[in-house]
Amino acid sequence: MKYYFSLLFMCILSSLSLQSQTNKIEFTEYDLDNGLHVILHEDHSTPIVAVSVLYHVGSKNEDPNRTGFAHFFEHLLFEGSENIKRGEFDDYIQEAGGMNNANTFYDRTFYYEVLPSNQLGLGLWLESERMLHAKVEEVGIETQRQVVKEERRQRVDNQPYGSVLEESMKRAYTKHPYRWPVIGSMDHLDAAEEKDYKSFYENFYVPNNAVLSIAGDINQEETKALIDQYFSTIPKGKDPYRPNIVEPPLTKEVRDTVFDEVQLPAVIQTYRIPAQGTEDYYAVNMFAQLLSQGESSRLYKALVDDQQKAVFVGNFPLPMEDPGVSIAFGICNAGVDPSDVEASMDAEIAKVQEELISEREFQKLKNQIENDFISGNSRVVGVAESLANYHTYFDDANLINTEIDRYMKVTREDIRRVAKKYFNKNNRVVLFYLPQPSKP
Repeated sequence: MKYYFSLLFMCILSSLSLQSQTNKIEFTEYDLDNGLHVILHEDHSTPIVAVSVLYHVGSKNEDPNRTGFAHFFEHLLFEGSENIKRGEFDDYIQEAGGMNNANTFYDRTFYYEVLPSNQLGLGLWLESERMLHAKVEEVGIETQRQVVKEERRQRVDNQPYGSVLEESMKRAYTKHPYRWPVIGSMDHLDAAEEKDYKSFYENFYVPNNAVLSIAGDINQEETKALIDQYFSTIPKGKDPYRPNIVEPPLTKEVRDTVFDEVQLPAVIQTYRIPAQGTEDYYAVNMFAQLLSQGESSRLYKALVDDQQKAVFVGNFPLPMEDPGVSIAFGICNAGVDPSDVEASMDAEIAKVQEELISEREFQKLKNQIENDFISGNSRVVGVAESLANYHTYFDDANLINTEIDRYMKVTREDIRRVAKKYFNKNNRVVLFYLPQPSKP
């Protein structure tokens, strides 16, 4: 009886989720003559608007001798412009009652403002200034060099397990630019001259390498007129550099030990997986959620609850434009050998490789996927970002409405197949993170 009601509850949730998904996100898209792609989503539910610009440049577009530029520019382009004094960019936003932020990853850099809808023109002006008139000069460069160095100290060098991604990626890749960290090399940033920074800005911060995505309480015709006013006269740039490096497959397991300022040992397993948007990626993503989403997931129940070998476990795939990675990890409980944690992690993966997951577990997994998909588009800035991502990576912004169908086509057999294909020992890097030896 308990099982019946649990299954009934999951079916109800699934029905509600599918019903919510039928609320299609309508949008308009077009190109300016300079190559800027524009996407508009009109939503009058709240009097706010998200103005965003996604530049198709991340750490993978960098010169191997000048890494860290993409992330550095995320900071530098808040310094001001020819018409905005240093430090005033954030002041404009705050005085208008809004907020703003930016982020950089391997494949892209994303800037956004969330403002009262009557301040749409302000957001467009600020982003047009960033695209055309940014201050790329020594005083701002030196200021942001110090900011980035401090960020690295806080997030990587002095953060327990902070170097996990960096240490994993440089072993998982030998040729592809994913091998260097997004934050880049501090030595490269120090060695770079003002002309190097200006060149990067001129190459990548051009309208034909960007998507302007706006979502919220807008009138589309008025918005188009404002966009034309602020962006149409920005000159088109040259075609930006796109790496076409194909990383050779791993043919055997790579193992290493990293000594870090940690109290508990950890096991980090990095598996090579296909690029986002490919058929197998959706099954890999569902497999990762099966292993690690929530306290009822397989890794958590086995290693934390039942065996008490770990205090924290997880598995997350990185959505990347080129073939990427999925990282499984386990932080050992006090006194537990990392080899024991690794053996238990391998055992949970092997179970999926050998046996189909149950229908009940599969239905729960689909419900989680649907919930994540819908909640990701519950805010206007989330909608703006999703639309920009889908256009940039797949040239299909309507995936905001249809990508969920790709997940729903994944079968239990697909999950078992990708577990066998990608999550095997010859396709991974294994790192043991151990506490630094005591100094005499």
